[in-house]
Amino acid sequence: MTANSQSAKEFLQSYNPGDYPSVALTADLVVFAVSAGALNVALVRRGGHPFKDALALPGGFVGPKESAEQAAQRELVEETGLDLGKLPVHIEQLATYTSPDRDPRMRVVSVAHLALLATDGSVLPGLAAGSDAAAAAWHPVHDVLRSNDLAFDHLEILQDGLRRLAGKMEYTTVAARLLPHEFTLTQLRTVYDAVWDTTLPAGNFTRKMMPHLTATGRKARAATGGAPAALFTATDRHIHPPMANPTN
Repeated sequence: MTANSQSAKEFLQSYNPGDYPSVALTADLVVFAVSAGALNVALVRRGGHPFKDALALPGGFVGPKESAEQAAQRELVEETGLDLGKLPVHIEQLATYTSPDRDPRMRVVSVAHLALLATDGSVLPGLAAGSDAAAAAWHPVHDVLRSNDLAFDHLEILQDGLRRLAGKMEYTTVAARLLPHEFTLTQLRTVYDAVWDTTLPAGNFTRKMMPHLTATGRKARAATGGAPAALFTATDRHIHPPMANPTN
């Protein structure tokens, strides 16, 4: 029988997956949230080997009947208690990491996801360690990057997640994904300052962003002694020309 005359069923019956090296698949998450003017990332303290006691991004192996995104959300719940299905969050696939030696156990490919968690800028959702995590907590992103100390290649994944977010903020209103649906200009500028690790001039920022926001006609509750601030929602229009990131 020639290859051309062989049926698909016959081909699959004779096919041997063992002829090829085994590769495991994991899903990891970079979960960002802003609080007290700082960009934070959810990290776990590994409870077992390899990299026992080291900080790592939440994640784990993809089950045989799961997609990478389903596994990412399941692992996040198991390791941190964060249920993205019950929180205001934007999630997107970040990148795939395939270095042969990225995991000392075996050949492991990771599909990383970027999650932007909306907060009011003051309170972060509580984290509760579970599964194989010894602890789970929020950490200031820029401090973590300066410490240069994460398990596996998770520092590279975190850097890529920050670059993705910081870059998209130059030409889209994705920064609003880290805020409630309605927000003030000060809250939005705080997100830019937190992600870009800088301090932007308020006047220039307002002039640049106003064409890309929609006024709600409502105002935020005034802080003690302050005047109430106008509330806005974000449009989907691209920022053109882009915002200039002064740290580039």
